[in-house]
Amino acid sequence: MDLEILQIAADTKNNKDIKNFTHNSKYKSKICGDEIEISLVVKDNKIIDMGYQCKSCIYCQASASLLSKLSIDKSLIKINELIEFVNDFFKNNNFKFAKEWKPLEKLFNEKNISRKECILLPFKTVSKALKS
Repeated sequence: MDLEILQIAADTKNNKDIKNFTHNSKYKSKICGDEIEISLVVKDNKIIDMGYQCKSCIYCQASASLLSKLSIDKSLIKINELIEFVNDFFKNNNFKFAKEWKPLEKLFNEKNISRKECILLPFKTVSKALKS
């Protein structure tokens, strides 16, 4: 286990329940059983706040932590572009992250390919929340 992944997952600033959310979704992985719920506060097509709660492995927790930190104060267009990018990442694995998304390289790399479903779960959950 990578110590850096543990440190990322340990940052639980946004591991919280948001009551006044505008968008919300729950997702459970059929592959590993990880569960996550993400709540978003969206105003003027921008994510103002994000909270997540999960019963999951350390990779999913680290992914949720990074995604939450990177999503706050970002436009929905940017977030949707990021979701589309990461969904293709493990298929092509030769992409480079834009400067604003560089912290995701700690998770999105070849050595973590066996955990891709865990890493992608928070992104799938945000996507589902934004479509509802």
